[in-house]
Amino acid sequence: MADEKTEKAKNHVQKQFSSVIITLENCTIPTERFYPTPSGQDGLDLETETDLRILGCEFIQTAGILLKLPQVAMATGQVLFQRFYYSKSFVKHNMEVVAMACINLASKIEEAPRRIRDVINVFHHIRQKRNGRSVYMIFLCVSLVVLSTVSQS
Repeated sequence: MADEKTEKAKNHVQKQFSSVIITLENCTIPTERFYPTPSGQDGLDLETETDLRILGCEFIQTAGILLKLPQVAMATGQVLFQRFYYSKSFVKHNMEVVAMACINLASKIEEAPRRIRDVINVFHHIRQKRNGRSVYMIFLCVSLVVLSTVSQS
């Protein structure tokens, strides 16, 4: 009787998931989604979109190095970034914010989590360096400003 119930349970699970087939052919983005991209539909030319894609991946790579993440986490972040912009537009979504989110999510996926504060500070640092400005630390909330002021006195 117990064997009969076990067999029924196995058959039920097999029927429930029997239509899910994962192969190398169906794990990538379908080619019909490559063109036109959502950014292209919003009027962004292909060269600018390509430059933004490259810049976003460079941001993720640089941030990953500064955060001392493993290379696999940086690569995961870049894949997430590319896949996001095949379904959403650069015109509607800030590239730097999406890159920050991708590196944060990738660090957690690859089990090398970093605090969101560290991710934000690293991206701020990268932006300051790229713009040729002096690097200074940003405070994310008033309590940090109060704590740093009290500790300096």
